[in-house]
Amino acid sequence: MFALHESSSDSFTSPNLQVKGKNLSLESTIQELPLQNFQIESSCLGKEIAPVFESNPLLPGVILTNQQGNFVGMVSRRLFFERMGGRYGIEMFYKRSIDVLYRFSQVEVLILPGTTLIVEAAQKSLQRRPELLYDPVVVEVQPEEYRLLDIHQLLVAQSQIHELTSNLLKEQTHAKAIQTEKMASLGRMVAEVAHEIRNPVNCIWNNLIFLTSYIEEITKLLAVYDQISEPSPIINKIKEQIEYDTLQAELSETTQGIRFGSEQLLKIVNSLRNFSHMDESQRKPANIHECIDSTLLILNNRLKHGIKIIKNYCPNLPMVSCYSGQLSQVFMNIISNAIDALQEKSVDLDSEWQPQIQITTEVIFFQNYTWLTIRMTDNGDGIPLEIQDKIFDNFFTTKAVGKGTGMGLAISHQIISEKHGGKLKLNSSPGHGTEFMIMLPI
Repeated sequence: MFALHESSSDSFTSPNLQVKGKNLSLESTIQELPLQNFQIESSCLGKEIAPVFESNPLLPGVILTNQQGNFVGMVSRRLFFERMGGRYGIEMFYKRSIDVLYRFSQVEVLILPGTTLIVEAAQKSLQRRPELLYDPVVVEVQPEEYRLLDIHQLLVAQSQIHELTSNLLKEQTHAKAIQTEKMASLGRMVAEVAHEIRNPVNCIWNNLIFLTSYIEEITKLLAVYDQISEPSPIINKIKEQIEYDTLQAELSETTQGIRFGSEQLLKIVNSLRNFSHMDESQRKPANIHECIDSTLLILNNRLKHGIKIIKNYCPNLPMVSCYSGQLSQVFMNIISNAIDALQEKSVDLDSEWQPQIQITTEVIFFQNYTWLTIRMTDNGDGIPLEIQDKIFDNFFTTKAVGKGTGMGLAISHQIISEKHGGKLKLNSSPGHGTEFMIMLPI
């Protein structure tokens, strides 16, 4: 008529929160906790159940089944002794089937799937009426297979998970503080180095302007000498030795090459200076296109391997009050991830596929506000649907160990949402690329 079973090796008195040698984690479910399986047919008499409760003081309740073994309901220890100890309880329930007590009490049973998270189960348990607070939870471990979970076990498990959560939050906060300090220190160092480089670069650039002018004047003077002077064998011999005609043609190209290199070096130095403003204390008006271009210039070495950059810049884009250095950090994180995704895809494809990153800026009106939107889209493999809701979580990464901290997008989200009051949205379809949209209020 009734049988007592245990669903795991844990006994009724076991307070141990280790399941099969593993500690509970934030993702642990209630089926990992010690579950009890005391089942009786609903036709069983109350007097037959009382000795079982008395001999097993930690048994939280009994599962009721019909003659076919199908689940009918649950009677908790509290309810059983409350009814038996009540007025006329012995006469009404002791010598009658437990089904009478169950139907008379109109029991509210909390039934949860075994895959329910421990934290969620504890919340639902505590939302019950006060008198049901300590009644056990019925756990459906498999379809039509039920076990009992003692509330004490559930609350102890929740307490341990709460402690784990607190410790993890402390670790994340500490790691975030270290990362922020590292970025600030790196920014200061880059700013100092860029400043030191900028001085000699400016010196080269300014003197190159004069040098180009001097060469042009000397070339004019030499041309006049050639026109008015008699040919000299000595001069002609020297001209042949130095390849005078070729030298004249190449001299202009050489100065132009030095000029171009100086311009690029000056742009890189300025980009580093702009990128290094991570510790800005106040917002300043900035040209977003210049911030993006500076970031692309810094990443130019990674973009050389066949990745095409398509710019769809909005004409007459207004200046935006922002922390330009922090925005450059966001652009750097997003574009770097796009480059990684494109490089991973290019390994498995033929040379006909063209990896590309498209950057689009636009001014829109949304929710009664004017916004500057920046869309950065790649044509990589996209982000799997199952991890898209975790992409902005701290320390979440799909990269191998040593390839990153997993905080890039989390920090980017914080910079956009908290520092600038904006939005950072993800739109990705597996196999069709990924788009990050940055929205900044104007």
